[in-house]
Amino acid sequence: MSIGNSPESPEDDRNFPADDRDSIGRALQQARVAAGLTVEEVSASTRVRVPIVHAIEEDDFSRCGGDVYARGHIRTLARAVGLDPAPLIEQYDAEHGGRPSPTPAAPLFEAERIRPEPRRPNWTAAMVAAIVAVVGFVGFTMFNGNDGAGQAGAAAEGPAPATKTTAPTKPKPVKPAPKPAPSESAIAAAPLDKVTVKLTATDDKSWISAKAHDGKLLFDGLLLAGESKTFQDDERIDLILGNAGPIELYVNGKKVEDSFESGQVERLSYTKGDPQAG
Repeated sequence: MSIGNSPESPEDDRNFPADDRDSIGRALQQARVAAGLTVEEVSASTRVRVPIVHAIEEDDFSRCGGDVYARGHIRTLARAVGLDPAPLIEQYDAEHGGRPSPTPAAPLFEAERIRPEPRRPNWTAAMVAAIVAVVGFVGFTMFNGNDGAGQAGAAAEGPAPATKTTAPTKPKPVKPAPKPAPSESAIAAAPLDKVTVKLTATDDKSWISAKAHDGKLLFDGLLLAGESKTFQDDERIDLILGNAGPIELYVNGKKVEDSFESGQVERLSYTKGDPQAG
C-alpha cells in the first residue's frame, strides 16, 4: 500500500483549506466558556451590551453599527476572554473585504454642522467695565473734593491748643483680611443626586455621543484637541467614544483611570454611584 496516496498522509493535511479554522464568534465563545465567564459578566466588564455579545458569538456583526465598531468590539471581547485580538481582526478583515481605509473624522461624523461659530464681541462685559470705570472716577473725584474742603476748614480754625493731660495714642495695627480659600472645581462639587461626566480631548480629536437615561441625545459630534464637554443627568449617562485614546474622563468628580487606545471604540455607561473606585 502506498503511503503517499493514503488519506491520512501528512502531506494531505498540509493541503487542508484555511477555512477549516473556527469562526470569530465560535473562537470568542469557546474562550469565554474556557475562562468560566458568562455573557453577562463579559458584558459588564467590557460595557458591550448583552445582545451584541450574543450576536458576535453567532458571527452576526450587523448589530455593531459598521466595520469600525465591529473591529473595536472584537478587540475588546478578545481581551476580556484572554485571546490575542490581532488574528481575529485579520480574519474579520479577510472575510469582510479587507481593512477599511482611513477616513477623515470630520466628513464621517458630519463635523461641518458642529463647527464652533466665530466668537462675537462681548458688548455686555464692555459696558459693565465702562460703567465701573465711570463710577470709580466719580467716587475718586468726590473723595478728593471732600478731603480738600476738610483741610481748608482745619487751616481756617487754626491749631488746637495742646493740653498736658493728653497723651498721643499709638494706632492699633490693622490685621490683614484673611484670604478666601480656593474654590473647588465644578466637577469636584458635582451634586450627589445626579451623575456628572466630563470629557476632555487631550492631544487629538475624538467623536463622542452622549445620551441621558431616557434616550435624549445630549451631544453628538467631534471634540477637538483641548476641548471639554460636561454632561449631567438624574440617573444615567451613556457614552460612545469613537477615538477613546485621547479622552480624559471624569465621572462624579473622580478620574477614570481606564487606559483607552487610540482608534478604539468604547461604549460606556455611568450612574450616580460610579466610578466604584478611582
